[in-house]
Formats: sequence, C-alpha cells, structure tokens
Amino acid sequence: MSSMSESELVRVVLFLLPSLLTLLLILIVKTKSHRRFNLPPGSSGWPFLGETIGYLRPFSATSLGYFMDQHVTRYGKIYKSNLFGERTIVSADAGLNRFILQNEGKLFECSYPKSIGGILGKWSMLVLVGDMHKNMRIISLNFLSHARLRTHLLKEVHHHTLLVLSSWNHNSTFSAQDEAKKFTFNLMAKHIMSLDPGEPETEQLKKEYVTFMKGVVSAPLNFPGTAYRRALQSRSAILKFIERKMEERIKRSNEVGTEDGEDDDLLGWVLKHSNLSTEQILDLILSLLFAGHETSSVAIALAIYFLQGSPAALQQLQEEHSEIARAKKLAGETELNWEDYKKMEFTQCVISETLRLGNVVRFLHRKALKDVRYKGYDIPCGWKVLPVISAAHLDGSMFEDPQHFNPWRWLQNNNDGRGSPSATAAANNSNNYFMPFGGGPRLCAGSEFAKLEMAVFIHHLVLNYRWELADEDQPFAFPYLDFPKGLPITVKRRDMGT
Repeated sequence: MSSMSESELVRVVLFLLPSLLTLLLILIVKTKSHRRFNLPPGSSGWPFLGETIGYLRPFSATSLGYFMDQHVTRYGKIYKSNLFGERTIVSADAGLNRFILQNEGKLFECSYPKSIGGILGKWSMLVLVGDMHKNMRIISLNFLSHARLRTHLLKEVHHHTLLVLSSWNHNSTFSAQDEAKKFTFNLMAKHIMSLDPGEPETEQLKKEYVTFMKGVVSAPLNFPGTAYRRALQSRSAILKFIERKMEERIKRSNEVGTEDGEDDDLLGWVLKHSNLSTEQILDLILSLLFAGHETSSVAIALAIYFLQGSPAALQQLQEEHSEIARAKKLAGETELNWEDYKKMEFTQCVISETLRLGNVVRFLHRKALKDVRYKGYDIPCGWKVLPVISAAHLDGSMFEDPQHFNPWRWLQNNNDGRGSPSATAAANNSNNYFMPFGGGPRLCAGSEFAKLEMAVFIHHLVLNYRWELADEDQPFAFPYLDFPKGLPITVKRRDMGT
C-alpha cells in the first residue's frame, strides 16, 4: 500500500508540475513587474469601492476639499489611489497636469467612465479619441470660428442677454443660477437648431434636457425610478427631436433648396459641410448642447456670486462698461460690436479670475498609453490618470492668496495698488498652468465663445442692475459645480446716470 501511495504521489506531482511551474512563473513576472515600477505613495482604500466615495464627497468649490487636502498633505502632489473601479494616479502637480494634456494621443488618452459614454453617446466629443475626435473638433472649430464670433454669434449673445435681463423686475428675488441656465440654454438652442425661446417645442426640449442633466451627474444605476434611467429616457426623446429636425431640413432642402438662415445654425452647417452619419450628428449636437449650456451657465452664476462680494471689482467693471456705453450713445449705436468687446480688458480679468477660483471643471479623466516616468515616479501603461487642474489654480506658490477673488492679478501692469506686483508676477509665470478649458489637442473648442457670453452678459448686468444675495449660498463641488440654493439674489434696476 505504501509503494502504491508513493507512486500515486509521484504521478500527481508530475501531473501538477506544469501548472505549478506556470503559476510560479506568473508570480515571478508579477513580482518583477511591481518591483520595476516606482509608484507614487498612496492608498487603495476599500475593496471594490476604492476611495471613490471620499473623492466625490461634496466640498466648497473654492477649495481642493478635505479628501485632496488630506491626501496631498500625506502623500504629496502625485499619489496613487483606486477610483472609479480602476488603479489611478492622481495629480495635483501643475507640471504633470500640463505634461499629460500636451501629450494627448501620444502618452495619454481620454478615458471617461463607461457610464458617461452610455449617457452622452459613443460619438460624443467628450469620450471620443484619435482621428474621430479630431474630425468632430474641426467641425466645431470651423463653426465657432473667429469670423463667426464677430459677424454672427456676438449679435445672438447680445440679443439673448437682453431677452433674459429684460424679464427681471425691480426689487425682485429669484435664482441667479436658473436665470443663467435659461440664458445659455436659449442661446444654444438657437445656435444649434434655430429654436426660438418660449416656443412650446423649445420648452419641451428644455424639460427633457433638465431631466437628462440630472442623470448625467447622478450615480450610474440603470434601474427603474433612478435619475440615470430617467436620463436615458430623456436622451432618447432629445435624440428623436433632433432627428426629426434633421429630416425636416433634408426634406425642405431637397424640395426648394436651403432656406435663408438655416446654415447659420450648427445642424444646417453639419448637414451641408460634413459626411457624418445620422448617429454621429445626433451625438455631436447633444454633446455640444451639454457642453455649451452647463459650463457657461455655471461660470456666469459664479461671476454674479464673486462680484457681489467684491465692491471694488464691481465699481471698476461699471466704469469700464459705462465708458463703452457712452461712446456707443455718442455714435448713435445700440448693439455691441467686436471693437466694443475688445475694449473689455478688466472684464477679461474678472472672467479669468472667476474661472480660476470657481473651477467649473475640476479634474479630467485620462489613461496612460505607455509606461511613463515623471519626477522619479512611474505611471504604468493602462492605469487611469486624473489631472486635477483646480489644484494649480488654488496653489499659493502660483497665485498669491489663492482663495481671494482678485481680478487685478491678471493685469499686465499692476500699478493701481489693488493687487500686489508679486501677485501679478505669479499669475504671469503660471499662465501655462491656467487651464480652465483644458489644454493640448483637446482644448475646449468653445472657449472663446464662452468668454464672449460671459463678457456680454456682464456688460448688460452691471449697467442695468444692482444685486445682493437674498440668502446665504456658495458654490459646491459635487463634483459637478452647483449652488445648493440656486444662488438667490434680489435685484434693483440701476439708473443709467448712476
């Protein structure tokens, strides 16, 4: 019996030997692989969940938040984590963030969670990579060209600003955030599909879009009754609406030729100047409606919030825009033109400071395409990388007193005493790291359009109204930026002579 046991044991060992050797080889390779990477310090957090819940916990938008502050203090500006179900390198390092964005498509590529692609669409500019993203971006850049900004879009922004502000009654109280969203949605609906504000189909689209947006920023739980499921249903309704508009355009074009003005909107332009499929056009239009509405409306609300707390900045704005208004009155003109826009120098400082301190977009999703070494640390191929662009904007080594709203820091010659020369020097030296619209090949195609919207809105706002907070509120990162109470303000009409 003992000899049989020994022989059986030998047969078992021989049978298992190849598997044991393979397993040993895998362990050796994995061990060597881990040893050859000098990963940044950090924590993986809880099993499966990682540190995602802590990372996404709401915090004041003018700060990095408790999670980031704690991790940067403990591990440094570059650390490892487990976020969104993936091994991740988080960067609060301005140099690495710029390096990541400048090497888009070479060392890194866009890599958003699948839930984002599922709700925005696989052809959305936000999730596309490579040549298809380049093609979509070129279409957007051509439509938002400098020439179109000057000749057509400026007039639209001017018109829609007055449309919203004219509805504000003296001594009335309302949500500034809702009014900013009304302005940007109406503008984008007109800009994209020539939809007029207040029309039943425009209001129905707006209703579906609000439901859609609530799902975009919710947990990706595709169950009946969840915000994400309702958003998917609204997405379907929005796409059907856009497709119906496409079919109407094509039918009219085939019957009588393109009607006057229909090339002035994005839908008409894409149908005439691109070879995109129906599905690609639908996702492109939805993604631009999303990008053009959300970021601009939040930025305008932030400007209203910061300015009410900075009387000196508001006074200088009023002086700048009163001078523009006086010159136009003497010339017998009413509409703003491009020359007026270029005179808004301090306004551009206010816009830059609003975007720096408010941080509408706080971080981006990227993935390493190759093994990358930076400042002695390794970023392994396939790992997720999160450049936290707000970190540089709130870095005291780059911006003096970074939590303070100081538009004068952006002036080239800061001799007015309102901001120290060192603050200006710091801002000038850090311009390469000021990235409110991203950077590199994926720099936001609508960045100049967004600044135009803000400038024209501010022009008419400071000339015609005074305002104050009707209730305490402040911007929070959820991580999307929002005012919990909607930024309630009370407005009073301003006499043009004051």
